[in-house]
Amino acid sequence: MTGVPHSQSHFPVRAITLDLDDTLWPFAPIAKRIEGVLDDWFRTHSPRTAELFPIPEMRALRERVVAENPQLAHDIGALRRLTLVHALRESGADPALADAAYEAFYAARNQVECYPDSLDALARIAARVPVAALSNGNADLQRIGLSHHFHFYLRAHEHGTGKPDASIFLAACERLDVAPEQVLHVGDDADLDVLGAARAGLRTCWINRADQKARCADPAVRGHGDWPHGDPRPDLEFDTLTALADWLDAAAAFPPSRAACA
Repeated sequence: MTGVPHSQSHFPVRAITLDLDDTLWPFAPIAKRIEGVLDDWFRTHSPRTAELFPIPEMRALRERVVAENPQLAHDIGALRRLTLVHALRESGADPALADAAYEAFYAARNQVECYPDSLDALARIAARVPVAALSNGNADLQRIGLSHHFHFYLRAHEHGTGKPDASIFLAACERLDVAPEQVLHVGDDADLDVLGAARAGLRTCWINRADQKARCADPAVRGHGDWPHGDPRPDLEFDTLTALADWLDAAAAFPPSRAACA
């Protein structure tokens, strides 16, 4: 699959909002790295914590902290810090170590390996229209080295709620100073990205990386990426950002009157 437009062949796009995790880079390898880094850090700096909370137990603790703090659902960083504090306290260690543990986590979290198509395509897209990063995650684009491609970065914890809530999409449109119907939201998640953006009135592009994500988890596995819902369907569906960049280049060749009627 290179691209499957589900709506009009061409339509006006004056700006793009772009998801990050599993759209620009796979998250599964990052999650695995984080667990290993934190386990190593605790073994060095708080052995009792490492003993009581090896990787499976630390994962279970984090799930418990998430379940007990629904008010922080939009703030992944705060939930991670709280998990570290709980682990330290419950193992009899100094909770003040949580700051250093979090820094070890955050350094590992921002060691990303982009999909092969992502970097060149992102540069092409950002040269064509303004791009804003829109994420429920806590990646640091400055640390990663990609911030120069984006007009701004709006994260759920800064906004106060995350995708699929319409308000975060509309806040991004307001900052871009572009009407929602002329903003294309691009992301991998059918519910958070496509349905959320569609309900907020944005155009939508589903980057269907099911096969790539499955191979990141297990190289022997192929994913199945059929659209999981009925309507609304995404306006566009591609399996790479390169295909989206190609579509934008082709759309730019259409005069506005033709693009609107195509």
